[in-house]
Amino acid sequence: MSGAKARSSYVRPLDLKQGRVEMAHGAGGRAMAQLIEELFARYLGNEYLAQGDDGALLPAIGSGQLVMATDCHVVSPLFFPGGDIGCLSVHGTINDVAMMGAQPLWLAAGFILEEGLLLADLARIVQSMAAASTAAGVPIVTGDTKVVERGKGDGVFITTTGVGVVAPGMALSGNQARAGDAILVSGTLGDHGMAIMAERESLGFNAPIVSDTAALHGLIAAMRASGAEIHVLRDPTRGGLAATLNEIARQSKVGMMLHEKALPIRPAVNAACEFLGLDPLYVANEGKLLAICAAGDADRLLAAMRAHPLGSAAAIVGTVHDDDHHFVQMTTSFGGKRIVDWLGGEQLPRIC
Repeated sequence: MSGAKARSSYVRPLDLKQGRVEMAHGAGGRAMAQLIEELFARYLGNEYLAQGDDGALLPAIGSGQLVMATDCHVVSPLFFPGGDIGCLSVHGTINDVAMMGAQPLWLAAGFILEEGLLLADLARIVQSMAAASTAAGVPIVTGDTKVVERGKGDGVFITTTGVGVVAPGMALSGNQARAGDAILVSGTLGDHGMAIMAERESLGFNAPIVSDTAALHGLIAAMRASGAEIHVLRDPTRGGLAATLNEIARQSKVGMMLHEKALPIRPAVNAACEFLGLDPLYVANEGKLLAICAAGDADRLLAAMRAHPLGSAAAIVGTVHDDDHHFVQMTTSFGGKRIVDWLGGEQLPRIC
């Protein structure tokens, strides 16, 4: 029960007078959750922020409700196998809106540019954003640009905000998971994070690892069309599948059980994680989603996911159950069990 002891142990409050921001505060784990709760939610709190999802479900306008989501992108390096900061910023925000059950409609983009950035690199990034937004059918309709002195940035940081609309009764939230539900993922885990790490560290793996960055609203539309009773959708980005499930377990006040043998992980990603001492459950994804649905609809939803190009490697990986501790656990390949807890720090900084 070491995991249970760690989960229930006292967490020191933030020192808002002398404490400093640490890399772990942006990692998607326990430290980031504490920062949000004790600082942002404390001072900025309102009924919409309190929903605790990747976007905010806003009041109804006409025949639907607005959804708004925003995301900051600080990935390093700016260009990586399978993508770049440009398409990543478009895909990430479209996905945050779509995970709320909404149809993404418009994007806004803000750029912080560092003096000395090559215009050729900036053009490549903007062209990538244009291609991604056009392919997704979600235009960038407004934006802003600022330039900081050389050495005060890291080439370019991009913030994107998305707006969408969700039909009545179609909204999804992390607080809707129920005991007995099935947990599915749309494909292989850890591709994006390991692609970033391989490029950053110039690791020459025999099998190239490519980022999975993609807009997922088309896959979600196919999933909804199946008629399956979907309770939760979420894209497991920072902190990977482990952090995302812990967030949902806490929101829904349930426990979860994963099955290690069912988790789809590419051999190259698994090997890279073993080589670097990383756990693929905590590695970021940018083109995958997890879905929690009624158990009786799991097979139907799985078939709909596998019929879509972005869900061809989808799998049922676990179940939801009653648990007053809200633990996420996993049955291992050797027949044992272990706690899949929040990370205290960050495995891979600057991956999105």
